[in-house]
Amino acid sequence: MPVDHASQPTVVVTGALSYTGQYATRILLDRGYKVRTLTHHVDRENPFGDKLQVLPYNFDDPEKLAASLRGASALINTYWVRFPHGAMTFEKAVANTRTLFRAAKNAGVRRIVHVSIANPALDSPLGYYKGKAELEQSLKESGLSYAILRPTVIYGPEDILINNIAWFVRHLPVFGVPGNGRYSVRPIFVEDMAQLMVAAIEQQENTITDAVGPESFTFNELVKLIAKKIHRGVWLLHLPAPLAYVSTRIVGWMVGDVVLTWEEYEGLVANLLASDAPAAGNTRLSEWLAANSENIGRKYASEIARHYPA
Repeated sequence: MPVDHASQPTVVVTGALSYTGQYATRILLDRGYKVRTLTHHVDRENPFGDKLQVLPYNFDDPEKLAASLRGASALINTYWVRFPHGAMTFEKAVANTRTLFRAAKNAGVRRIVHVSIANPALDSPLGYYKGKAELEQSLKESGLSYAILRPTVIYGPEDILINNIAWFVRHLPVFGVPGNGRYSVRPIFVEDMAQLMVAAIEQQENTITDAVGPESFTFNELVKLIAKKIHRGVWLLHLPAPLAYVSTRIVGWMVGDVVLTWEEYEGLVANLLASDAPAAGNTRLSEWLAANSENIGRKYASEIARHYPA
C-alpha cells in the first residue's frame, strides 16, 4: 500500500545503484516512498530513472553531505569497503561513515538502518570486523534511533561469493578449501535482506539483528551443494590456509580481481560467517540454487569491476 508522503518523507539509501541497496530501493519505490541515493559513481547506469535522485557522497564537505540528507526521515546505510584498495582503507571507511552519521543527525534524519556484519568485535585483529564494531558503537552513541543488521553472506543474482564458487566449480575439477572446511556459513537471500532493511525504517525501537537465512552449511557442504545444483562433479582439496590464499592470489591476478583477502580467509576459518540466531529470512539457498542452476557461475563476478570501474 502506498505511504503518505506527509508522514513518510524521503529515504536516503547509500549505494542504491549497487547490490543490496538497489533491492531496498526497489521495495521503497514500490511502496510509494521518495528515494535519494549517495554514491561514488554518479554516472553509473540508473535503472530507476527520475524516480531516484542521485547525489555524490561529499565526505570531504560535511555541510554539503548534510544538505543531501536534509528532508529525509531515514537513512539506510550500506556504505563500506570489502578490502583496502588504493587510498581507501578500513580506517578511512570508518571515518567516512562517522562523518555520514554526524551529517545525518545535523540534517534532522530521525533513524538510521545500518548494515554491519555478523560477529563484529572491537578487539578483533581483523580490520573489517573491528571497523564494523567501531561503527556500531558510534551509532549507538549518536543519539539517533537505529537498527543494526548483521548479515554473514548475502546471495542473489549479483552475488560474488556464491557465484564465484560456482564459477570455479564449472571450470575446475578440483576446489581448494582452506583448512578442514568444517566452519559454517549462514547465507541470506538479497531480497530477504532488503525486506529487513525497509521494515527497519518503519520501526521505532533500537534493534540489533543477525540477518541470516534458514539454512546453515559447513563450507564443505556449501561447495558440494553448489556443485550438485549446477550438475558438476567436484573434488575438495583441503589446503593450509596460506597455500589456499596463494592459489586465489594467482587466480585473482589472472582475472584482474581480488578473489579473497587474507583477512577473509581468517574470518571464514574462524567461523565468523556463522550465527545461531533465529532465521531472519525465509528463502532457502538450496532451493534458490536449484531454480537458478542454469545461470549461477556462468560469468566471473569481479569486485574490482563493480566498485572500482576503470
